[in-house]
Amino acid sequence: MARRFADLSEQEILALAISNEEEDSRVYADIDYALRTDYPATAKVFEGMEAEEQEHRRLLTELYRSRFGEHIPLIRREDVKGFIRHKPVWQGWRTGVSALRIEAVRKLAETMELEARRYYERAAQRTTDAATRKLLGDLAEAEAKHSALAEELEKEHLTAEAKQGEEESARRLFVLRVVQPGLAGLMDGSVSTLAPLFAAAFATHNSMDAFRVGLAASVGAGISMGFAEALSDDGSMTGRGTPVLRGVVCGLMTCAGGIGHTMPYLISSFKTATAVAVVIVVIELLVISWIRNRYMDTPFLAAAFQVVVGGVLVFLTGILIGSA
Repeated sequence: MARRFADLSEQEILALAISNEEEDSRVYADIDYALRTDYPATAKVFEGMEAEEQEHRRLLTELYRSRFGEHIPLIRREDVKGFIRHKPVWQGWRTGVSALRIEAVRKLAETMELEARRYYERAAQRTTDAATRKLLGDLAEAEAKHSALAEELEKEHLTAEAKQGEEESARRLFVLRVVQPGLAGLMDGSVSTLAPLFAAAFATHNSMDAFRVGLAASVGAGISMGFAEALSDDGSMTGRGTPVLRGVVCGLMTCAGGIGHTMPYLISSFKTATAVAVVIVVIELLVISWIRNRYMDTPFLAAAFQVVVGGVLVFLTGILIGSA
């Protein structure tokens, strides 16, 4: 059961401080390792922060041994009430480190430094030994200055050129891990479901029957595309991130692409529903063309031509089969 901070002895307060500094340094080391490939400049910032935490641990350990001997009991944050629980950094490794998000990582570092500073301030108030109180006060001041250290390290390593390179890297990873599977799903859902939907619509001239066929085609295509994308590769060699994320994105976008032009068939009037569905199909194809232009650097007119031709062919196929 977690104990209250007020119940800790001076020996336990120092032991916890040593454990905290070791844990924080390892967190920064994890972030450094995780960002090194895609964001080397930011990784350098956390390498410097790690070195600072290791120095703090060394100072605390020397003080502890001079007062209480060689054995340092293992007391961790989770053993004491009041500490914030942070999600372990290593859990983001499988998704590729972009899952950590650069700004979120920097915010995590700020939170950790604030927590450490408040701990040292409270610990200094609890201790009666002058040398211990001075060291704890110095460490609290050092933690307060860490934001300035981070800024200095950013100025040294995160140059304008380095930031631009990291922004390009972040965009490239976003395209690989989200845009590409999402676009593949949206194209498949928007185009492949046209034939069964309009075939059912023109065969029955019944809005609800067409809606059921379109819904089944959309959900089925979403499940199929989601599994296909997730099983295509594990992302370890291609850098495309976790298969689960890609599969979910692809599956949801596939389903959304089909549902868009299926929903109008909730309108009871067959002609009205079909007219609205055709308008939505045009909008979907234009959105796909815009995404290809925005993220795939495909000229808009070329993207529109390619998508529209495919969509029209599938659309006409559905009408011809349904009218036969």
